[in-house]
Amino acid sequence: MSAIEQRAVVIGGGLAGVTAALELADAGMRVTLLEGRPRLGGLAFSFKRGELTVDNGQHVYLRCCTAYRWFLDRVEGAHLAPVQDRLDVPVLDVAHPAGPRLGRLRRSALPVPLHLAGSLARYPHLSLAERASVGRAALALRRLDPADPALDGVDFATWLGRQGQSPRTIEALWDLVGIATLNATAGHSSLGLAAMVFKTGLLSENGAADIGWATVPLGDLHDTLARKQLDSAGVRTELRTRVTGVSRTPEGNWRVDTEGESLDAGTVVLAVPQREAHGLLPSGALADPDKLLDIGTAPILNVHVVYDRKVLRQPFFAALGSPVQWVFDRTDASGLPDGGQYLALSQSAAQDDIDEPVSALRAKYLPELERLLPAARGAKVRDFFVTRERTATFAPTPGVGRLRPGARTDTPGLYLAGAWTATGWPATMEGAVRSGLSAAHAALAALGRHREHPLQEAA
Repeated sequence: MSAIEQRAVVIGGGLAGVTAALELADAGMRVTLLEGRPRLGGLAFSFKRGELTVDNGQHVYLRCCTAYRWFLDRVEGAHLAPVQDRLDVPVLDVAHPAGPRLGRLRRSALPVPLHLAGSLARYPHLSLAERASVGRAALALRRLDPADPALDGVDFATWLGRQGQSPRTIEALWDLVGIATLNATAGHSSLGLAAMVFKTGLLSENGAADIGWATVPLGDLHDTLARKQLDSAGVRTELRTRVTGVSRTPEGNWRVDTEGESLDAGTVVLAVPQREAHGLLPSGALADPDKLLDIGTAPILNVHVVYDRKVLRQPFFAALGSPVQWVFDRTDASGLPDGGQYLALSQSAAQDDIDEPVSALRAKYLPELERLLPAARGAKVRDFFVTRERTATFAPTPGVGRLRPGARTDTPGLYLAGAWTATGWPATMEGAVRSGLSAAHAALAALGRHREHPLQEAA
């Protein structure tokens, strides 16, 4: 193998790109990672606001997210993003006629699907008949194959309706989980992706849906620790470096042009968003590259509120009967001093709010927090701000599956990575890491380098 064939360039320093770079370097490749931003981590990052270290958005993962858990182990950060001992989600309904009502979605130690049966039987936000219908729908869901292309063309809400799920059941259960994981309501979600989420998270193993989240700023994991491991693996990492072109050399290798230099390599991984990838793809790399432009995007809004006192005793909760979706306590992770409390509201599928001015969002969400949290009614708001990701994820709409490309392109040596590629998962940290692994292992296989895949089921 020539010196150039042993070189790889990874374009994009999000989770997909960092994963691909680490895996290629661990296999003995000479890797250069190029990232246009001044940091690694993609859309899961942190920034400073006064004394606070703020995540741009609240990110969680599940115990079944084996690729992201591998990533945490690889960057030596698993202890900084622990998983619940057992699934426990407080769900507060403030629109109940008899007043606010708290329910919980918990699992037991019983085997699947009985592990959720007790919790559903006591779930106060559904009627007895609706609870019974959930069990029947869950059994029907277990029989679906998420990889079946026919499921990709059907929306999840239509399928749920056929299974006897009422609008209230969809709101109080299926969308409660689905909006947060898919970034879309059931009516705008592919049945294939929804089936994958619910089968894997709720119906595969007893503890699959246990929730994990970072107890430190995301930048500590996805930037600081990731950079340390890239350096240790021998990866040359260049930040603030914009790639201007990717082309074949006369010898059949690759040339990556930046504003400051040109790099020659035998392998290139494009680990950037789909529109950026479309702009960099050389002619002939995909049979129909314009499909990438048909992959829609969906926004996520995060509302950040700092109070002068503690107003929430739980680490997080989900809300019903309110525009508020999920609320997380980020006080300790952010380094907030002086005994106040910092809450982050994660608002997925936020098309209606994403472009609203901060003043309008403040007028909307502060009264809602007071409805949900009585202790907030007498508290002083020290700070209120929002973070917006207008293209946070790809839109999981019916038909998106046929648009998502695999890791391999039609041109040898060029590979794609990113949560938008054909991972089988929605746009999550898990999907991003899986895509990076897929791209790296496709490249290594083409070079005749055998390396055991860290996720045996994905090998």
